[in-house]
Amino acid sequence: MFSKACEHGIKAIIYIASQSMQGNRVKINEVSRHTGTPEAFTAKILGKLCQKQILHSIKGPFGGFEMDNKQIHKTYIADIVKALDGDNLFNGCALGLKTCNHISPCPMHNNFVKIRTELKEMMENSTVYEFAEGIIAGESILVR
Repeated sequence: MFSKACEHGIKAIIYIASQSMQGNRVKINEVSRHTGTPEAFTAKILGKLCQKQILHSIKGPFGGFEMDNKQIHKTYIADIVKALDGDNLFNGCALGLKTCNHISPCPMHNNFVKIRTELKEMMENSTVYEFAEGIIAGESILVR
């Protein structure tokens, strides 16, 4: 459903938010280790998310990645998806057709629109904060 970049980005942001909520700034190798994602690929993804102002990157020996309170509470999962994958997940055809719509639907259109709408609503209403809380409480995991 998500691209690999988006999967890694969501996991990384949730981990960084959970650490930021505890007053910690994290380096890329720590993010990679705690999310099970390749370090170089994760660094590239996080660079893109920094450009979109979803998180901060501080350079130097005491640097790393962090999110401020506003970012943690006001960043929705949909923001991360849109930043990394665009909005095709929320608007595109299940089969990738360019001209799929209610007038000229693909075979999956009617069923997929319902699922896509529910998924979009969930992601537009779920903040990073909610998922980071689950990590801090030990109720969810980011790596197996």
